Amino acid sequence: MTKPHDVLIIGSGAAGLTAALALAEHKKVMVLAKGTLESGSTAWAQGGIAAVLDAGDTFEDHIRDTMVAGAGLNDLETVEFVIERAPAAIDRLCELGVPFNREAMDEGGDLHLTREGGHSHRRIVHVDDATGWAVQAALLKAAEENPNITLLPGQSCIDLITGRNQVEYSGSGRVWGAYALDEASGEVVAHVARATVLAAGGAGRVYLFSTAPRGATGDGIAMAWRAGARVSNMEMMQFHPTCLYNLEVKNFLITEAVRGEGGRLVNPDTGERYMEKYDAERMELAPRDIVARANDDQIKRHGLDYVHLDISHQPPEFVKEHFPTIHEKLLGLGIDMTKGPIPVVPAQHYTCGGVKIGLDAKTDLPGLWAAGECTESGLHGANRLASNSLLECFVFGEAAAKDILECWDKLDDPPEILPWDESRVTDSDEEVVIKQNWTEIRRFMWNYVGIVRTTKRLERAANRIEMLRQEVEDYYGSFRVTTDLIELRNLLECAALIVKSALRRHESRGLHFILDYPETSSVARDTVLVP
Repeated sequence: MTKPHDVLIIGSGAAGLTAALALAEHKKVMVLAKGTLESGSTAWAQGGIAAVLDAGDTFEDHIRDTMVAGAGLNDLETVEFVIERAPAAIDRLCELGVPFNREAMDEGGDLHLTREGGHSHRRIVHVDDATGWAVQAALLKAAEENPNITLLPGQSCIDLITGRNQVEYSGSGRVWGAYALDEASGEVVAHVARATVLAAGGAGRVYLFSTAPRGATGDGIAMAWRAGARVSNMEMMQFHPTCLYNLEVKNFLITEAVRGEGGRLVNPDTGERYMEKYDAERMELAPRDIVARANDDQIKRHGLDYVHLDISHQPPEFVKEHFPTIHEKLLGLGIDMTKGPIPVVPAQHYTCGGVKIGLDAKTDLPGLWAAGECTESGLHGANRLASNSLLECFVFGEAAAKDILECWDKLDDPPEILPWDESRVTDSDEEVVIKQNWTEIRRFMWNYVGIVRTTKRLERAANRIEMLRQEVEDYYGSFRVTTDLIELRNLLECAALIVKSALRRHESRGLHFILDYPETSSVARDTVLVP
């Protein structure tokens, strides 16, 4: 089956829906979502959105904080571009009805601003401790009410459609849409479009422990790479310092704002508040890479299962007012954060690298734009500053839409595209292969390509990837695609990109800390991989 559209958007989170709403003023837009429309990372974001809104704050301060957190690997022009557009992005969200917290109870009160690690000012607008959920709900409501937007959940994209998929074969890398598996019917549909926007999220689930949702399997990054796009800085995987340690709940994030409002990190055995040893000036408010390494060091050095994050010295009503979602969740697990500490561990949290894009959100491939966590725009550098992620989605979602509309008349109508061919494959009777390989990838990535790395560990990971690659490709070529198989293929591709990038960086910078090269080079260079 082939379905034509004006614009195809892959992903229904902040980046995808922002682009869709901007495009829908003039074009018909199809938005594909894997799983439900709300199952992406946006809805999971607790902390908020960074923007210069306080009287004592400046764009220059926010830019400097972003560059410092990114260890100088950021692109200054990109950082300026995004941060200067932040206040306007917040205004648009307010117009959509996002109920941001305010200083006064009435709607006209100033926005309440909190502070997070790495920020020199209070500049985080938020909706309690569930900002992402509120933003997702507002964007979805607007998209559902727009007659020019079609939202189609339950679609697992397999590969981008390029010139090689045309009936009249072309070696061109021009993108014409994507093949997607309808999870309900099992059919593969060719969604064809003049313009395609990739907003498919990050690759967090390549690791054993991650705060990312189940579907964060690097689909967009892997598809773009296979189609011929460059990827950049894939070694820069951010580990959040404070994920709840619980044997049943493995991916519940304890937001950065808990430390921003006075939370202290404490060794549970000694009772020592230890951040002074790692960053005496900023303590718990140091950037995430520093705090995550500190927590990892304490756990390994003292043989701990976790460390403690304690905000119980604050008044109980203060804690409940600022963190109602976290407080309620923890109470259900027998933890009262108003009376005692929270057990936490570091966990993979954000993919700072990805598909290389410019300020217009263009990728290397004609017809393909990208926005959000699947990209490397130059904003985050070697470490994302807290609450800059949703901001990037809004700014580059808008940028993609603006550029598509400006060059629309130059975009050709799609050619005739070959349907998906499954004539050579059968249903699988070996699903255990997928489960085994998925588990193996996530475990060796956690053990060998985690917070602290060595060349030997990276080489071990690379060897295992090559052993699995042939097995996964044989399986993919022999059996009908399922969502699990699509994700396994993409996870392995992203694992390979991460390891290859890490082996190429002979320094420690930001999120990439390698014992063989502990010093930081005098010149910051991106790790760019070319297919």
